[in-house]
Amino acid sequence: MNRKIVLVVALALIGLAACGGSKDVMREGQHAMDRWESLVRWSQYDSLIDLMHPEWLAAHPIPRIDLERLKQFRVSQYRVEQVLTDADNLVIQRSVRIHLYHNHTLRERVILHVEEWRYDAERERWLLHSGLPDPRRR
Repeated sequence: MNRKIVLVVALALIGLAACGGSKDVMREGQHAMDRWESLVRWSQYDSLIDLMHPEWLAAHPIPRIDLERLKQFRVSQYRVEQVLTDADNLVIQRSVRIHLYHNHTLRERVILHVEEWRYDAERERWLLHSGLPDPRRR
């Protein structure tokens, strides 16, 4: 009987440790997404590339013209519409609505953008596996 109790307690402790680790990873993910949002809000578009996964960038290089196009806009609103996670909480997909104010035409454009964040265990950080917001989209 004592062995069963010890086994149950040990399994419970392992489960709690795993949950704690998962919460830390999720907290780090929230921090990365908050940083991304802040960079977008303050139009620091060049810095966004630092939060993107290098392998994703190698497969999907960001043309300079896309960055220059984005720099023509200021963000007037950034609102998270939906957040989905996988079963392991290592992939987060966020749908966001971004209100962009064009510096030259003085018009606002609203776009929907989907961000896919993945935890990279090797780098021990969350990185984006999707592109920059595209002001040409609706």
